Amino acid sequence: MKAVGYDMAYMFAYSMRERTHAHRNYVDDVPDDIKQRRLTELIEAFRESTGQCFDLQVGTVQLVLIEGPNKRAPDTELMGKSDRGHKVSFINVPLPDRNNSISDERNPVVGDFVEVRITKSSRASLFGEALAITKLSTFYNSTDEEAVACASRG
Repeated sequence: MKAVGYDMAYMFAYSMRERTHAHRNYVDDVPDDIKQRRLTELIEAFRESTGQCFDLQVGTVQLVLIEGPNKRAPDTELMGKSDRGHKVSFINVPLPDRNNSISDERNPVVGDFVEVRITKSSRASLFGEALAITKLSTFYNSTDEEAVACASRG
């Protein structure tokens, strides 16, 4: 977990599944308390790794695809995913639309791409300030790709 530095992981304590090779041929001889301890250690290692990656993104500009309102603040915030699959939330305010030559601002909607400057991170998500509505091509033609990527682990 530490060496690879996963951005996302589904982690569960082991349990036998019927009709599998393991169920037919092996005995689950690991006590539940040991399974839970191992799972806890794995989750802690994962959170440490993602926390470091997310912290490195503070100050960068990310491209975010809007998925909908933030469940924690549905009336004031939107939530989406960066192109790396990280959750990003931001306050829903009218923004300039880089795709439209008319200078009117509008609130982003589900399906829009938004440029977001990351201002805070947690172990599970990012929070930022929305800058503009954009398109994939517009964003990548005007942004230094290294400024949006997570630093390599080494």
